[in-house]
Amino acid sequence: MNKRLTALTEWMKTKDIPFAFITAPENVFYLTGFRSDPHERLLGVAVFPEAEPFLICPKLDAADAKSSGWAFEIIGHTDIENPWDMIEAEVKNRVKNVQQIAVEKQHLNVERYEELAGRFPGAVFVAAEEKMEQLRLIKDKQELAALKKAAEYADLAVKTGAEAIREGKSELEILSEIEFEMKKQGIAEMSFSTMVLTGTNAASPHGTPGSTKVQKGDLVLFDLGVVYEGYCSDITRTVAFGEISDKQREIYETVLNAQEAAVAAVKPGAMAKDIDLTARNMIAEAGYGDFFPHRLGHGLGISVHEYPGITETNTLVLEEGMVFTIEPGIYVPNVAGVRIEDDVYVTADGVEILTSFPKQLTFV
Repeated sequence: MNKRLTALTEWMKTKDIPFAFITAPENVFYLTGFRSDPHERLLGVAVFPEAEPFLICPKLDAADAKSSGWAFEIIGHTDIENPWDMIEAEVKNRVKNVQQIAVEKQHLNVERYEELAGRFPGAVFVAAEEKMEQLRLIKDKQELAALKKAAEYADLAVKTGAEAIREGKSELEILSEIEFEMKKQGIAEMSFSTMVLTGTNAASPHGTPGSTKVQKGDLVLFDLGVVYEGYCSDITRTVAFGEISDKQREIYETVLNAQEAAVAAVKPGAMAKDIDLTARNMIAEAGYGDFFPHRLGHGLGISVHEYPGITETNTLVLEEGMVFTIEPGIYVPNVAGVRIEDDVYVTADGVEILTSFPKQLTFV
């Protein structure tokens, strides 16, 4: 059994949990090495402290699951079979008395909960999210290597976007050049919907790229990431197309100073809230506090948004091996939107920045 499964089963023993059924695809990948989007079909890994685990997946994916390196039983179900009959039989072959079941309560839908509750009557459902978050929080060397490579591709994607800017070119035209280049590089999947926002559109933190065309004097915001070997990157850069106003420059420099100060504050023993407040207080002191409406950052790994949230109330103490984003922003309607984001790794004595596209104001 691999170290990740062993860690989960050791937790189950301390809680006297005989059966865990993990269904979030990200957690299935973390525990098994099999990465898949099952769509509406059932995917899950069943874990037991005193018996071998099994993976259940659509039969059409069974061969891929085996080739992923999963060394235990794989149960494939077709579209006309009831996978819950298979799960019930396999669990009861391994455990005689299921009094507790660990599940991801935030992921398990009502229909699937009722299936489990009906087949194991009287069982108490225990949340597995916190334990899975703890397991995924500290990245090992293999995970860090994948995250670094994903960050390199994100840097290249921003470079491609910046070089694609031309007056009269639309956000979607620039976006298409970024994603085409990533496909040519062998990247099959972006970690989220790529954002290219120009001018006042960038003042919407989660704006949608469209037909708006770049004009001289615009700030152009790129927010994007790629998936490399199952791990995500996430970078934001804002560049200037031609000369910009003094107000735009002031906003940019305020965000940059806050972002760099927050990165510099990262080290083992610091609290997540202190990193957030380092940037937030600087932005507030500059008079833009009301225009920074989101957390400073989020955990990064198999999911592009994962534990922990870097917020002004999170007292989590940073440890070596954590990876998260630092992305302050200022969004002034009808004026400008600026966000600068890096992926950072907590080292033994400080911080390593994984993303490297220049942060000083770039003119294109």
